[in-house]
Amino acid sequence: MPLDRTDFALIALLQNNFRMQNKELAAAVGLAPSSCHERVKRLWDEGVLLSAHAQVDPKRLGIGLEALLFIELGKHERQTVDSFLEEAVSIPEVRSAFLISGRHDVVVHVLARDTAHLKNLALDHFTSRSCVTRVETSIIFEARLRHELPHIG
Repeated sequence: MPLDRTDFALIALLQNNFRMQNKELAAAVGLAPSSCHERVKRLWDEGVLLSAHAQVDPKRLGIGLEALLFIELGKHERQTVDSFLEEAVSIPEVRSAFLISGRHDVVVHVLARDTAHLKNLALDHFTSRSCVTRVETSIIFEARLRHELPHIG
């Protein structure tokens, strides 16, 4: 079933505050609570809504820095790339891994306590891999995050 303006309004509200009560959601989009509940249920059932997450402040957990690892792979065979990405996201300090175009092959977003932890993470989990030919590290000084997806259409 195609999504309409009300569905997109519900999605935007839930992306910014997933803990909104059904009654509040319904009022915000001009639906009866029962209709709103059915719409949200349908969004889950159709796979539009995939999961809900709590946003956590890394500094409160002793995580002092974030970095991006720009990685070049020696082989670009599907199995090598898929295996590398799967293994990368299984590392606890890895937030995300992206297969990209351009000079580098993969960008990995990592968290670390400090620079010593970052160095060990890079050496133990990335530069030591036979498929990796180069790792370039950039520390993230500051970030701005946006949670909602744009309505493109």
